Amino acid sequence: MELCVALDLPSAEENLALAESLKSYDVWMKVGFRSYIRDGKPFIEALKAINPDFKIFLDLKLYDIPNTMADAAEEIAKIGVDMFNIHASAGPIAMKTVMERLSSYENRPLVLAVTALTSFDEENFQTIYEKSIDEKAEQFAKMSYENGLDGVVCSTFESRAIKKATSDTFLTLCPGIRPFGEDAGDQQRVATLELANEEGVDYPVVGRPIYKESNPQAKVEQILEVISNF
Repeated sequence: MELCVALDLPSAEENLALAESLKSYDVWMKVGFRSYIRDGKPFIEALKAINPDFKIFLDLKLYDIPNTMADAAEEIAKIGVDMFNIHASAGPIAMKTVMERLSSYENRPLVLAVTALTSFDEENFQTIYEKSIDEKAEQFAKMSYENGLDGVVCSTFESRAIKKATSDTFLTLCPGIRPFGEDAGDQQRVATLELANEEGVDYPVVGRPIYKESNPQAKVEQILEVISNF
């Protein structure tokens, strides 16, 4: 299990200050829509300048026609991030096209597919997808696995079933982690570190419970200590 820290603060300066405080730790940094649209490639470069060993997850959830997604995936690979994601609902042709485009890169980034956003509850998810979260997440995961992706973004509650339906080595990255039972905020399907470990989560994503702390470094140390004991 590897901790992924969400850089979701209101400014580049705040996010970089957080990264600076965590530069001595072996953690992933998640750069999302807000940060990347506002701060772009220079922000990725600034993170690498703080610590060249930071592993960076670019969380843009690509969803478009297959060729456009593949074009975007190739540009992401050139930036030098370590992982990015697409929407599974873009379908198998898009998945294949993206992975074929990246096949020429010697050290391509990991590619994950988003199954069901953790902000969904069951009722609202079924309104759109007409299936339960569990059923559709597993279906999307199998599709991703069969088309060469490295893993999926899902909630902790789908992780074990997804690995059973695919492979133990098929990665699950899970947002909505509240390490020690903190407030759920706008997330619907949240989980503790203990539950994430029980469900086989590879990458627990923690945002607000870290960056809203007066001492985020201490919180990261606490989280890493728990992970090291699993």
